[in-house]
Amino acid sequence: MSRMGLGELLSLLSAAVWAVGVILYRQLGATLPPLQLNLLKNSLVLGMVLVSLPLVHGFALPDFSASQLGLALLSGFIGIAIADTLYFRALNQLGAGRMGVLGNFYSPAVILLSVVFLDERLSVVQMIGFGLVSLGVYLVAERRPDDAGGGRALLKGLAIGFCAILLMAVAIVLVKRTLEAQPLMWVTAVRMTGAVVGLWVLALVFRRRLGPALPPLAGVPWRKLLIAAFVGQFLSMVFWLGGYKFTSASVAAILNESASVFILLLAWAWLKEPLSRRALAGVALTVAGVSCMLLPA
Repeated sequence: MSRMGLGELLSLLSAAVWAVGVILYRQLGATLPPLQLNLLKNSLVLGMVLVSLPLVHGFALPDFSASQLGLALLSGFIGIAIADTLYFRALNQLGAGRMGVLGNFYSPAVILLSVVFLDERLSVVQMIGFGLVSLGVYLVAERRPDDAGGGRALLKGLAIGFCAILLMAVAIVLVKRTLEAQPLMWVTAVRMTGAVVGLWVLALVFRRRLGPALPPLAGVPWRKLLIAAFVGQFLSMVFWLGGYKFTSASVAAILNESASVFILLLAWAWLKEPLSRRALAGVALTVAGVSCMLLPA
């Protein structure tokens, strides 16, 4: 008989608080462009991580090699500065429900990248799982009457969302060896530094196309932004790591994918986004597919 242990509970909490964060980011996206939202959010999270460092690791400094430092910074630039900006843009275009299900491609993407770069092999069941995830996302990608810009806009939003999820997977594979060798919160701090510095670089290079890096600070909904950063990224990260610490990786990863269900239901109840039988079927297929993908090859 299965039981709900600490690891299982933390994994579910991680999925739930991430879902709340996504809903808040969806609301913030109505007033803040993706780049501005990402820069403000990650600056707040970096501050939270820096405050947490002495509480978790004391005042001892880590011994990063040049390659470890470079990979951690690059991972933050790719996986947070670029990927999160694309994620917020897709979130504005697709809605929270669709992006929640699209996020289920993260675990399969990590596994597929492991096949390419780590010479791992997929089993038949895992290949079936990838097909189930693809079918589930296809069902959720149904065009709705309220979609602006027609089918082309929907496809563009899906393409941006896929790129965001893929870049997140690339970034975690890049930093995996560094994570194994160095203190977790220090790696997180370096990644967040790479993200914030990278966002400023993007803002300066593409300022004519993307607009100013920061909005008028008096008009920023600081309370909601602070809650979104704390709940949607800082807390979700802590709970996610705790889940992997206190239960098996496969169980934690599968439970994390329940975020798609939380997001879909919260988007329906909180943001009044449509909730169709087709969308629910898509969630069921993607969760089943991810479960297959996480089985040993």
